[in-house]
Amino acid sequence: MNILVIGGNRLIGKHLVKHLLRNGHKVTIATRGLTPDNFGNKIERLVIERTSAESIANVLGDRYFDVVYDSLAFSSNDVKCLLDSVKCGKYVMTSTVSVYENYTTDMSESDFTPENYPLKWCWRADDAYGEVKRQAECALYQMYNDIPSIAVRFPFVVGDDDYTKRLHFYVEHIAKSLPMNIDNINEQMSFITSDEAGRFLATFASNNFLGKINASSRGTIAINEIVRYVEDKCGKKAILSQDGDNAPYNGAKTHSMVLDKAVELGFEFSAVKTWIYELLDRIIDEYNEWFCNR
Repeated sequence: MNILVIGGNRLIGKHLVKHLLRNGHKVTIATRGLTPDNFGNKIERLVIERTSAESIANVLGDRYFDVVYDSLAFSSNDVKCLLDSVKCGKYVMTSTVSVYENYTTDMSESDFTPENYPLKWCWRADDAYGEVKRQAECALYQMYNDIPSIAVRFPFVVGDDDYTKRLHFYVEHIAKSLPMNIDNINEQMSFITSDEAGRFLATFASNNFLGKINASSRGTIAINEIVRYVEDKCGKKAILSQDGDNAPYNGAKTHSMVLDKAVELGFEFSAVKTWIYELLDRIIDEYNEWFCNR
């Protein structure tokens, strides 16, 4: 298939491209052209300004793609800028657990129905992250419902290539004895690796599913479990203080996601505790090397 990936050179996007290529698809990525990738001549590259309707129309207006993957649809206006110009057989939006207004355990896709939510045209900076992502889904399902589409709702995405360095925050503060403010240390939260997220997205190039779907590693983990593990590995105690640096996952409440739709498609997610400690080990090794080289 001829596939376009909007944003294919970081985190989920680059793993998506990797799996699409392994599956034999022809892949084009559209980015701002600022971040290099390692795909060589295996892909075509286009340069667009994602928030400019004119840029998108000029670059993509005369192209057709069997599938368009969009990891940069952060708001309703982002969806409009793209889908007013791009012609495709299927559109796959990277969405988020944050569309669920009230975090609970076992959240199912029906807990947020964008077809029934008031649509507001906005940009990413116009409101809280969860709200602008809700508006992105609203635009898709209310204004572009003639396009076969999928909204994949992910929880926190982490991995060796997580440029946000959110897990690094906890390791660094413990390793360097820096105070940190954690306001949700006992809340159980959902995660997924960037590679598994990309592999899951790639399945929609060949299956017939349409609609909203949750995607997450199985099980949950609390920040206190992460902190205790890093303390044991580093031989240091975390310094917890309201005057410390605010931790990146602050504010997130206990939640988990129902994965029945993904399971029905035959996809098997890994359990979060089968990989997160190994990831933490690799991050801890980075700081052990930092201390050795001081």
